[in-house]
Amino acid sequence: MCARVATTQWSQVLAARDGSDTEARRALESLCRTYWPPLYAYVRHQGYGAEEARDLTQGFFAEFLEKDLLSELDPEKGRFRSFLLASLRHFLSHERDRERALKRGGGTTTLSFDVAAGEAGYGLRPLEAQTPVEVFERRWAMTMLDRAMERLHRESVAEGRSAQFEELKQYLTGTRPQASYRETSDALGLSEGAVATAVHRLRRRYGRALRAEIADTVADAGEVDEELRHLLAVVRA
Repeated sequence: MCARVATTQWSQVLAARDGSDTEARRALESLCRTYWPPLYAYVRHQGYGAEEARDLTQGFFAEFLEKDLLSELDPEKGRFRSFLLASLRHFLSHERDRERALKRGGGTTTLSFDVAAGEAGYGLRPLEAQTPVEVFERRWAMTMLDRAMERLHRESVAEGRSAQFEELKQYLTGTRPQASYRETSDALGLSEGAVATAVHRLRRRYGRALRAEIADTVADAGEVDEELRHLLAVVRA
C-alpha cells in the first residue's frame, strides 16, 4: 500500500506545485476539508472564541488555497501536517497586524465546516496543561484514527459485513471493550473463538487502513512508519 504513495493526495499536490494541475487543486481542497479540525483546535487554544476561531480558520484556508503557498514548501519536508501548521502560524502572526475590515474570506474560495463538530473535538480532553501545538497534534492524531475507522467501515459495508463491523469495532480502540467475547459471540451467532479470530483480522485491517490514511499526508513512502510512530506517541501521551 505504501509503495503506491505516488498516487496519494499529498504526493499529487506536490507533483503540481506550480498550481497548474486541476486534480492537484482538488486533492489539496480535499485534504484541507479533512484536516481542518486540528487547525481549528490550535486557533481555539490560542485564546480565540469559537466563532472567531471559525472565521480565522476559514480565512486561513481562503488564503492558503488562493495563494501560491506550495511554492514555499521544501520537498524534503513534505509532510502535510507540518506544512499546514507552519502555514497557519504564519497566517496568524500576520493576521494580528491586519485591520479586519472585510468579512473573512470574502470574494475568495473558502471551505465551510461545522463549528459544533470542531468544538466537540476540541473539548475531548482537559486542555489546561497542553500547549496549542500539543492540542493540534492530539486532534490531528484523532482525526487520522477516525479516518481509518471510516475507511474500514466503508470496506465492511462493501463486503456485506456492516453488522459484524458494528459489533467488533469496540475492540479496535485502546479503551476497554463494552462487551465480552461471549456477549459478542451471542450477538453475532458465532463461537468465542470465531469472534477472537475476527477481532484479530479486523485489527490488522485497521492498521492497514491507518497506514493508508497516513500515506495520503506524506510525500514519501519512507516517512509512513515515522509518522505512524509519532501519531501513536501523541495518542498515548
